[in-house]
Amino acid sequence: MDEMKQIVARNLRRLRHERKLSQEELSFQAKVDRSYISQLETGVYSASVTMLAKLAKALGVDVSELLKQ
Repeated sequence: MDEMKQIVARNLRRLRHERKLSQEELSFQAKVDRSYISQLETGVYSASVTMLAKLAKALGVDVSELLKQ
């Protein structure tokens, strides 16, 4: 499971940077706390399916983009 957490963390950070969004901007669009975005990107927390959907929508991508290896 830790491998999937790292995959999501890496993809979340990459997609956020590609869209030139700060963690604060992404957290506002996804309606979550900025520190939670940071913790997801560093692999501290695992995102729920619901959270993956919120983040994907805020990033303008399909959820599968967050899970790609």
